[in-house]
Formats: sequence, C-alpha cells, structure tokens
Amino acid sequence: MLDFEFYSPTKIFFGKNAENKTSHAITWAGGSRVLLVCGGASAKKSGLFGRIEAQLKEEGIVFDSIGGVKPNPLLSLAREGVRKAVDFKADMVLAIGGGSVIDTAKAIAIGAANPDEDIWDVFWLGKKIPLKALPVGVILTISAAGSETSSSAVLTNDDTRMKSGINADVNRPKFAIMNPELTYTLPQQQIRNGIADIMMHTLDRYFTAALGNDFTDAVAEALLRTVIRNGPVMLKTPDNYKAASEIMWCGSVSHNHLTGLGGISDFSVHQLSMPLSGVFDMAHGAALTAVWGDWAKYVMNSNPGRFARLGREVFGDAASYSAVEDAALSSIEHMVAFFESIGMPTNFSSLGLGVVSDEILRDLAERCSYNRGRVVGNFRPIDHDDMYEIYKMANR
Repeated sequence: MLDFEFYSPTKIFFGKNAENKTSHAITWAGGSRVLLVCGGASAKKSGLFGRIEAQLKEEGIVFDSIGGVKPNPLLSLAREGVRKAVDFKADMVLAIGGGSVIDTAKAIAIGAANPDEDIWDVFWLGKKIPLKALPVGVILTISAAGSETSSSAVLTNDDTRMKSGINADVNRPKFAIMNPELTYTLPQQQIRNGIADIMMHTLDRYFTAALGNDFTDAVAEALLRTVIRNGPVMLKTPDNYKAASEIMWCGSVSHNHLTGLGGISDFSVHQLSMPLSGVFDMAHGAALTAVWGDWAKYVMNSNPGRFARLGREVFGDAASYSAVEDAALSSIEHMVAFFESIGMPTNFSSLGLGVVSDEILRDLAERCSYNRGRVVGNFRPIDHDDMYEIYKMANR
C-alpha cells in the first residue's frame, strides 16, 4: 500500500427527515448569512425549498438565493453566484440539489472568498490551488456525483464548451444532509445516470497500477456489488427506502477517496467523457458508460488479471478460462451488460450521437488531451492518439 493522506471532514446527517436539522447544521458550521443554491423548479415544486426557507426564518438565519443550475453546470451562473455572495456578504453557501448544484456552490464559495481572482482563469485553469473558501453545506436530492463528500468540483465554460474540474481540500463540504426519501421522485433517467456515476467513481480508482491494497480493494468491490444489487431495485421501486439509502450512501463513499486509498487513481474514463458532455451537453453518467467498455478493451492487456478479478469478486464469475485474457474480456462484458440492463448507453449510437465524423472524433481527442498537452490515466496512461482510438472504437 502506497503512502496516503486521508481527509474527510464532512459531517453527515443521514436518515428520514434529516433536512429538519438544516438550521442546526448551519449554526454548528458557523453560518449566519447563507446563500442558497438550487437547480430548476423541482426543489420548489416538491416543497423542500419552502420548508428550508421557513426553518431558516424561524431560527433567525439570514439568507438569499440563486437558482437555475443545470446539468453540466455553467461557469456563467457560478460567476453570477460569486457576485451575489459578495454583495450579500454571505458567510456560507448551502446547496440544495445534486452534483451540479453542489459543484456550483463550491465554485461560488471559492470565488466569494477570493473576490479578486476569477474562478475559471485562476483556479479552474490550474494557475493556483484555492486555499480558502466559504464553508459549504449540502442538502442532497440526487444520489450520483458524490460531491457532497468530495474535494472535486466541475464546471463547463459557456464560451468554449470546455468542461474542467479542480480538486482542493477547501472544496469539501462542512456538512451533508442526506435523506433518501428526497430521491423518491427522481426521473428514471436521473437514477440510471446516478448509478453509473457512482460505479465509475469506484472503477476509476479500482483500475490502478498500484496494486496490493487488500482492504481498499475489498471496500471497492463491496460497493460495486451493493450498487449492482440495489440499483435495479431502486429503478423498479424508487420509494424502496432500503435500496434508496444504500445507493445514497454508496454515492458518498464512492467519491470521498476511501475506495482508492493506497493506490493512484486512473480517471481516464472521466477525462474521456468530459468532452462528450461538454460539447454535446450529455448527462455525465451517460457519457461515462458510453466509453467505458471500449476504454477497458483498449487498456485491458496492461493487466488482464485486474479485470479478471473484477469479474470474480463483483460478478461472481467462477467459470474456468483457458487464458486470463478470456476472463478479463468476460468481466468487461459483464459490466457492459449491466449498464445496458439498466438502460445506459455503451457506445455513441446508444448515447444518441449516432456514428459521428472523423473530424468530431479528432476534435474530442484534442479537447481531452488539451491540444496534445497532457497524458491521463495510471492503469495505462493514454495520450492523444490513444484517446482518438478509444473514441473511434466507441463510434458505432
């Protein structure tokens, strides 16, 4: 096991009616002037937003709000939120929603604490690592991104359609309020995308060149088995509390770094997916599953035994194979078949793009490689040419 540092400071309020503890959580975290961040009309239509407003008023907590966050959250709205937080003199940002809302809240919190620095030009383009941010709280309504416990935040630049993320300890929320009942009314496609995102956060850590981490591997494998078992149940009966609670907690654990301790994360599939969701405004989870199988086949020979282990430990594949490569291919097929079984795309056509032109494939590779300026991944590092080949394999 490699040396590591593990920092997971988010206080979790989990269970039925957990949102009733919002004002307590805000006070505990030192907030008194709170900027609420939300998405479309769902939080207001469900009554959740109104209940939170009433609770804050009763406790004398001053607040303002900004809404309109969309999937693949936009830089422009985050910048607007920074201006609003600064003018309001906010001392905390509260996200009410899923990953896109939480990532926007994190960006606002960084920008408001660094008002002389543009969040994109300085932090998202990597010129500086943010060292300070307003505290962020979360009321989670979508089990997917794991942003409620993670150090990451992703934005899409409206002008260039570049989608990029940053990782910084100041991004980690101070608290997360998690009531699985708040996910009961989600559209089926959001549940599917969330299941995929949770699994990918685990898989992109599981496939690492740094092996020998028995406990970490066991945690990752148990999480994948849990999602595979409970995901279909949640899709069939969204108000099944047991399934919804298992999926919600798996989402948080999948992205708080626990499933990758002692290894080096790969995250090639996440990087391959970002140009797809940035350019075509595709759901993050769908873009991930659309390329995973072809990425896996492309890199498999770097360590086919790792894929074979996934098949044994996660899918219970006890078949006798003449070669480890056959076991690895079977494991990949198991995973692709699971994605298809829950209605997720596994190539460009099922993603809704059809077969795209070679010009588009090359543009995607340029974007993913930052104009040939970077190599991504750890299990098998991939460069611009590799990215192009993987996109070409998925283009069917």
